[in-house]
Amino acid sequence: MTPSEGDWLKGLGESEPSQIMTSFVALPRFVGKRTVSYHPSSNGLLFADHPSFNVDQWSIVRLLRVWLLLRLCSTTDAIAAINNIETLFDTAELNELVALFSSLSLLPSPNVWLPRATDAVRSNMGDVFDAIALANPYPKVYFPESAWNQLVLKTIFNAKPLHYIDGLMERRNFELARSVSDLIEERWSAGRSIPNMTWSLVSPFVNESIILKLKRLMDSGDPIQIQVVALVCNESSYPSAQDLLLNLPELKNEILSGKLSWSNFQESN
Repeated sequence: MTPSEGDWLKGLGESEPSQIMTSFVALPRFVGKRTVSYHPSSNGLLFADHPSFNVDQWSIVRLLRVWLLLRLCSTTDAIAAINNIETLFDTAELNELVALFSSLSLLPSPNVWLPRATDAVRSNMGDVFDAIALANPYPKVYFPESAWNQLVLKTIFNAKPLHYIDGLMERRNFELARSVSDLIEERWSAGRSIPNMTWSLVSPFVNESIILKLKRLMDSGDPIQIQVVALVCNESSYPSAQDLLLNLPELKNEILSGKLSWSNFQESN
């Protein structure tokens, strides 16, 4: 941070809520356009109560806006803070919305923001969707299953990297697996592929329909697709899946040794 930027932030002092709200909007006029970057070992150190909160590759403006929101919440009681933040939501432009949705898990009474968060999943503004869906701990903790499933499916539709969804593996569920299975069938019928990471969502819920799809992957002869089959079967207790895995002893050993895992299929954003 430059000296002039630091002086501007210090000048806020113990500002009134109205001044902090004004500063939230005006911040790009006082802070340069830079990207935040820190060593992976620093992950989880920014907010002790939210170890998965990750600001790597954020703009400095986005980060400082979140900081201002926390300052805003500290200057009033919870009800006043909620009202002030609602005002910011109602008047926000795109980049302000990104900061607001990024901060939801840090704000008072996080459940209050659930309707706004689920609306953001339906947003046609890509940056807003990314702010709530990717590297954001809020959906993992607060979304009901139906909203969670919609978020994951839209991430697939938008061709965004699934592994950026916080809690992706922990919140796998039967209804999501069924929707993903249908989506795979639709993509194949249209002559289209599906990201390999998508198969991780069906692993705990393999049935005969999934087995048929896995056999199709094996019949393709593609080594990458066969690795996907091995990972799915390894995570499944379904007898037919275990039978398939018996045909892949080398890949099973790679899984057991840690050489092969779903992280092998993480796409970049």
